[in-house]
Amino acid sequence: MRLGVHIGYWGLGMSSDDQLAVVQEAERLGFDSVWTAEAYGSDAATILAWLAGQTSKIRLGSAIFQMPARSPAMTAMTAATIDQLSGGRMLLGIGSSGPQVAEGWHGQRFGRQLQRTREYVAVVRQALARERLEFSGETLELPLPDGPGKALKLMIAPVQERIPIYLAAIGPKNTALAGEIADGWIPTLFSPEHVVEFRALLQEGAERAGRTLQGFDIAPTVNVFISDDAAAARDAMRPYLALYVGGMGSRERNFYNQVVQRYGFEREAKEVQDLYLEGKKDQAAAALPDALIDTVALCGPPDRVRERIAVYREAGVGTLGISPMAFTRDERLQQLRLAAELAA
Repeated sequence: MRLGVHIGYWGLGMSSDDQLAVVQEAERLGFDSVWTAEAYGSDAATILAWLAGQTSKIRLGSAIFQMPARSPAMTAMTAATIDQLSGGRMLLGIGSSGPQVAEGWHGQRFGRQLQRTREYVAVVRQALARERLEFSGETLELPLPDGPGKALKLMIAPVQERIPIYLAAIGPKNTALAGEIADGWIPTLFSPEHVVEFRALLQEGAERAGRTLQGFDIAPTVNVFISDDAAAARDAMRPYLALYVGGMGSRERNFYNQVVQRYGFEREAKEVQDLYLEGKKDQAAAALPDALIDTVALCGPPDRVRERIAVYREAGVGTLGISPMAFTRDERLQQLRLAAELAA
């Protein structure tokens, strides 16, 4: 099992120099990859391009590039450019984001996401293979049939023969789609105890495509806080988990809330959401059960975290993307080093 470090959204809290120090320390410690995100602040591509010039061997992953923010051709151009800048270290994570960001920030309708994702990835692959873009689907058509456009191909070649494409997915159908069309899967709020359920979905998708899951990378992002004070470690997780379980999306469509319910926390998930949407964020965080936090995060004393890392390994995780829940340079470096030591 490889280690990755997820640095999340850039520019929130820590300075660029401090974030860079974390990434460079991860590279020194032997981490395989660094991943960055985007929502409606910093964009992931600019950060990865900058990190390409500040590192030499750690792989550079988007977790994720938002589909509503870029055409598939633009995603291919960006991935190929970063792959060239980094000497072949690009990992392309793609996701559909959510309706509030897609429609409220990017002005893109959030609908038919399964078909849209399938076609989007197909066009990205076609572009990265430097084929002329000719595609006729239900959500995408290239070139447009009623204008002067012509089929073009990517002018530059990526260093890698095939840039790995990861799909961020939470729901059952989207998880199965990852097994069908992607090289890896990026889940959030991942429970290794439910890997049998997840693998069945991934296998279902792989069988649709007539392939196996050999070489397929399960790459969850997992929050980490290692401390002898188990209660304090859990408390470090609460604001983040409350936001995702209670505040993401809408009451009717919160994918994170739904996945927590599938883990057996139906009543608790609904309570957290009710409190959060009523503006009672602290109460929502306090209502998160310890068992849920322990299921989806790596937190607590070193011996317990070491045991949990082993559970992820046994579950078949290929890349464990840790996100230290520490907000100063020194604390984050300490968490990074502890995690590397416990995973060794």
